[in-house]
Amino acid sequence: MKSNRWSSIWDSFMYWFGRRSLQSRLIAAYVFIILGPCVLVSFYSYEMINDMYVRDARDKNYSLLDMEELHIDTQIESMARAMQVAYEDPDARDYLANTIEPDTEDLVNFNNNIFKDLTRIQYYNPNVEHLRMFSSNNIIEIWPMFLRESRVADEVWYRKAEQMKGMESWSFLYNDPDILNRYKGQPPAFSPKVSLLREMSIPANHHVGMVQVDMMLEKFSPRTYSVIQDSQSQMLIVDSEAQIFTRDKNSFLAANPKMQTVIRERLQHYRVTGEWDNNYTENGKSFLLLHKPIERINADLLNIVSMDNVLEEISHTRNLLIGANIGFITLVTIITYIMNAFILKNLRLLTEEMKKLRRGEAYSGIAVRGGGEVGELAHHFSKLMNTINTLMAQAVYKQALTKEAELRTLHNQIDAHFLYNTLENIKMLAEIENQRAISDALTSLGGMMRYNFKWSGEYVKLRDEVRHIENYIEVMNIRFDEPIQLRLDIPDDYMELEVLKMSLQPIVENAVKHAWTGEETGTREVHIRVAEWQEENIRISVTDNGDGIESEQLNRLNAELNLIGAREKVPGGFGKDEKARGIGLINVQERVRLFFGQAYGLEVLSEPGGYTSVVMIIPKVLLTGGAGNNDKIVDRR
Repeated sequence: MKSNRWSSIWDSFMYWFGRRSLQSRLIAAYVFIILGPCVLVSFYSYEMINDMYVRDARDKNYSLLDMEELHIDTQIESMARAMQVAYEDPDARDYLANTIEPDTEDLVNFNNNIFKDLTRIQYYNPNVEHLRMFSSNNIIEIWPMFLRESRVADEVWYRKAEQMKGMESWSFLYNDPDILNRYKGQPPAFSPKVSLLREMSIPANHHVGMVQVDMMLEKFSPRTYSVIQDSQSQMLIVDSEAQIFTRDKNSFLAANPKMQTVIRERLQHYRVTGEWDNNYTENGKSFLLLHKPIERINADLLNIVSMDNVLEEISHTRNLLIGANIGFITLVTIITYIMNAFILKNLRLLTEEMKKLRRGEAYSGIAVRGGGEVGELAHHFSKLMNTINTLMAQAVYKQALTKEAELRTLHNQIDAHFLYNTLENIKMLAEIENQRAISDALTSLGGMMRYNFKWSGEYVKLRDEVRHIENYIEVMNIRFDEPIQLRLDIPDDYMELEVLKMSLQPIVENAVKHAWTGEETGTREVHIRVAEWQEENIRISVTDNGDGIESEQLNRLNAELNLIGAREKVPGGFGKDEKARGIGLINVQERVRLFFGQAYGLEVLSEPGGYTSVVMIIPKVLLTGGAGNNDKIVDRR
């Protein structure tokens, strides 16, 4: 159905296009020829520009991501060095492992020497926020560096580091808690930090404490918490527990609630498969999610890049390309119109001369300057008109001769009454000799001849056509040992129906010739039925009980009948047997559609070894009388 609809639309367009002037079609052809390459080039250019803008944005922000990763690696090394110095200091280790409370002199010496040396670690590493050493023993605390483990023993990050058994443990926290309890009752300020912890065992597997190095995230990853906000990109850090650390102001995460979930899902997918998808769309906006893993701290660095500016630039470029194409095509159309108007001027003169001839005006000749195809066409047109005038004069002369010949032929024709009288004399001789069969056959033959010779018009009553068929059957039965039985199922009122003369007899004749092989043992019948069809039409079926027609031959025969009056022909045509069977039906079909229209005609139904039925649909028109309120009554006689 869809293909038929598109085919119908295409045919309608071609019909409309074919009715346009040659100049209009040429302009449309030029525009189409130019438009195709322009669209292809513009589309290719647009794709290249689009890829270039996206690639530049990706490369630029990947560079920023690489720079930030390099800065983070530097801070990691700074924290690791501070951790290593404090962790390996023997005096500090002894102090953490000491279970006996030192005397005052030892404590003063430790504070003046060892504590000050450790304090210099922060001095030489200003980005380090805290350097703390926790002891599992009940030591004397020296703030803010040496503290008892009981202050933080219950913290999750502390227990996690303790389980690492001397290995580095990195933790990210949203706040920097006041473990000294200096500001009781005050909630901790929002100060995200990263902590490096390492458990201390003296001797091995004997836990004595923990070393902690803290750095605020705004120093650890400046672009993540940058004071100078970039509205087109945002960096963030995601730790091993899927905690996201980034700025709060102008945050893409706040404007796009689903983004956090998507980031966590993609990180989980990346850890399993190693694959990462950079593209993301939410709320009709496009983003790039650029990713860098930081394996040492078991975290990921991401850069979220808004594509609004990039898409705006791409849209601007696209509009420029479209505007350039429209301007170029408009200019080409104007130039083409002017040139075609000049080139086709002589063709319009020739067209006007043809219109005059169509109106019946005399041809006075046409003068076209210049050569080329139009000049040659005008020359041959003049020659053609001269030839047509000559042929018309010859045709009139031949027509006069033909009429004269026809009149002479009519005068020489044998009088039809002579033939009828001769048949009557032969019939009388047969009756005298008691040859009743010959007498009846001659009577039927005479009826057939009268019906054929008396051609007063194309239309007859169904009664007359049926009587002619009865005469034909009686004549044909002389040939057969087993006679053909003619059965009629026709209401009396329908005997007055209008039918085309000699429209049913060829169908019956077709059945007599092809329905039986002569080897049948049963009764041979031809059954004619007449019934109303769809209120205003009549259905006449002629059915025999012969051998029937194979389905493939039947389909080809019906296809040929359906195309009577159309332009197309059935591919391949009839075979030898089909042509003999179908030629009479085709002649009847041509006459029915010629006189009644394309909606009427024949259809063949058959079952191999069972029957063949030829169905004729014609309009219900009564020549006299009436068969109902809706019948058309026409007197064509």
